Amino acid sequence: MDKTQPHPMFKLATELGPLIVFFIVNAKFHLFVATGAFMVAVVAAMIASYVVTRHVPIMALVTGAVVLVFGTLTLVLHDETFIKVKPTIIYGLFAAVLGGGLLFGRSFIAIMFDQMFNLTPQGWRILTLRWALFFAAMAVLNEAIWRTQSTDVWVAFKAFGVIPLTMAFALTQMPLIKRYHIEPVSLEASEAEAGDVRQG
Repeated sequence: MDKTQPHPMFKLATELGPLIVFFIVNAKFHLFVATGAFMVAVVAAMIASYVVTRHVPIMALVTGAVVLVFGTLTLVLHDETFIKVKPTIIYGLFAAVLGGGLLFGRSFIAIMFDQMFNLTPQGWRILTLRWALFFAAMAVLNEAIWRTQSTDVWVAFKAFGVIPLTMAFALTQMPLIKRYHIEPVSLEASEAEAGDVRQG
């Protein structure tokens, strides 16, 4: 099934929307109500993504699954530790998958980003290593914040710190992407090349 490309603001809304819901509900009520609202918002964002694009990114699927598991544990056991540890688990999982893939000569970052661009093998390896280190750093940062700061500070960081940090890091990778970018071969060029081979 073909994927359609939505407006960039739609993608940002599906990523940032659940976090905004989490922040607002936590401010009005408390973390447990916010956790339930966050779970609903995450599922709604995945449904909206599928309805509009006929596709849900693998990172969103993994994140959604972890949110539902740890959110449920938070509500059932009435222990806010689970929802606070959730980002650490997600970032640690992404870092482990990317780093582990490199050990076996695989660059899984292409899968995580739905092959948004074409790079040389060397470019993929460097980009994969950088994102693995970024996710590892984010896991450490999440642990440091929730263990040393109040719940409200942690929620604010989750809602307004994570996305800007991720976007800023992604922007710093653009020179690397441009340096190792490979232009896809067009259909016309492929046909012309094949014609030259036949004539030769």
